[in-house]
Amino acid sequence: MDFSIVVFGFSIYAWITMLTIFSIFAFMSRTRVPAEVTFLGALTVLLVTGVVTEEEGMAGFGSEPVVIHAAFFVIIAGLMQSGVLYWLTKHVLGEPGNYHHALVRLMVPTAVLSALLNSVNVVALFIDAVKIWARKLNTVPSRLLLPLSYAATLGGMCTLLGNSSNLVVAGLYMHKTGHSMNLFEPLLPGLLLTIVGVILVILLQKFIPPRESSENSFETTSDYTVELLVPTDNPAVGSSVEEAGLYNVKGGSLVEIVRFDREIIMPVPKDEWIMGGDRLIYAGQINDILEVKNTHGLAAADHHVWSINDIDTKRKMRTAYVNFGSSLIGRSISQTHFEQNHNVALIAVARGGHRVEGQPREIVLEAGDSLLLECPPKGDRHLERETHGKLTFFDSHFVPQLGSKTIISAVILVLMFIMSSFHVLPLMAVTMLTAGLMMMFGCCRFTNVTKYIEWDLLLILGVTVVFSVAITKTGIAEITAHSILNLCKGHPYIVMAVMCILASIVSEFVSDVGSAAVFFPIMYQQAEIMGCNPMPFVMSLMLSVTISFASPIGSSTHMLVYGPGSFHFNDFARLGICMHIVLLALMLVLVNLIYPLYL
Repeated sequence: MDFSIVVFGFSIYAWITMLTIFSIFAFMSRTRVPAEVTFLGALTVLLVTGVVTEEEGMAGFGSEPVVIHAAFFVIIAGLMQSGVLYWLTKHVLGEPGNYHHALVRLMVPTAVLSALLNSVNVVALFIDAVKIWARKLNTVPSRLLLPLSYAATLGGMCTLLGNSSNLVVAGLYMHKTGHSMNLFEPLLPGLLLTIVGVILVILLQKFIPPRESSENSFETTSDYTVELLVPTDNPAVGSSVEEAGLYNVKGGSLVEIVRFDREIIMPVPKDEWIMGGDRLIYAGQINDILEVKNTHGLAAADHHVWSINDIDTKRKMRTAYVNFGSSLIGRSISQTHFEQNHNVALIAVARGGHRVEGQPREIVLEAGDSLLLECPPKGDRHLERETHGKLTFFDSHFVPQLGSKTIISAVILVLMFIMSSFHVLPLMAVTMLTAGLMMMFGCCRFTNVTKYIEWDLLLILGVTVVFSVAITKTGIAEITAHSILNLCKGHPYIVMAVMCILASIVSEFVSDVGSAAVFFPIMYQQAEIMGCNPMPFVMSLMLSVTISFASPIGSSTHMLVYGPGSFHFNDFARLGICMHIVLLALMLVLVNLIYPLYL
């Protein structure tokens, strides 16, 4: 193939790059393919076709955003294991007296901590506390979880560490100019946007949807589990559960067998033999399952095995939520080996605050579904690491021991902010030094550090840097920049507004990180062509891709609360569209007031 051919002004290399990027957007708008798989596939295409060299392809993984993120995961591990984050959760939120008071007590600390500790970590930390608040205030969790996510997104605008997209833009800016940004570079416009955003949520709280919590469907397992005893003279003894017709029954499925010698078989394979005295545990519709007692000659056991508040040492009930991009979406558990691979049993599925009727294993799963799983009594962290990317667990309670290491890690964190603020060292060096100090002083254990690192996010960040290189190298940035300049008559304010509107809309349907990487080289090229100061263009892009409130895909924090809040996809649009329009317009005004257009 002749790669020197030009079609509609773009080279073949440019067309390959654009088609690859559009393919990513298409795949990410669907929820079946995990984001990291999509990005890795795109990188493979760029490498195989020669759009980028091996050196350029691999350079992204050693770039500033990736290294800072990796170091920051270690810092977060130290803060969690030493008890700093636990202390903050316990003492910062407090006990609100009513719902209006709760909004203020929730959103203000969340915004502040999200600027300092990354918005995703703060939301994940506060979800359990917010659900407890909801019970005490006699309201549904969704009324607090949506403000939690919005506050975290807003607060994340204030520093480079607050949102992943901020670091991507800052890293690309350093690659272009050789100058690193201050950690608090976006503080002034970000702070003003955060204040306005919090006020908007409080004033427009009636648009926050009241969704029944899916966990209400899991309050008592005796409502949907039944235990049946196999008499010793039952004809099914000696047959497999599938042969005897006892594996999948009307209205339910077999999730566990308790043997007479207390042996527990879970999950139950189809070829498991039935023995006299076996207790068969079924989950599903209790009335339908009880018909099996008569049709198969079983006896009713004298008690239920499971109870949310009284679980014996041989099993544990845990609630998990199906992530966006999970490989489980669009399939039933029976079509996968999920239970066998992770040694769990699916007991029930809830969606939109209500338990889904039917056999749990046969229910086709959707993003945000709540799953009640029976899990081994130990190995919480191991299970969460194994299922990362598929499910998110929010019912594990890690209570660290507070002590001297709590103070040490807090002091190290403060020193990090001081060194970065006064440019003692570049931000990448500061975060790496901080991570090293956390491990040196024993604030986090070497053996447990890796489980806190989100490798999929690091992969995505590395690939996005490569995209930016490809967009610049193939001439896409220059040609697109000239085209938009011609449409806007070369007026810098109009160009900036158009690009920010496009970037923010794209962010609502794909990740803010991907949007930032695609639009950065184009906006920077436009600033150079017009002879403008690139900083207002860069800063407006950094903030505009974060102003994603109208869809759950727009922000990682929205996806975190989607399942626990039992939200519907369009719930975010009710309040989010108004926030998007108001904050985007305000951002354009603020950035141009703070940063001069011409030096």
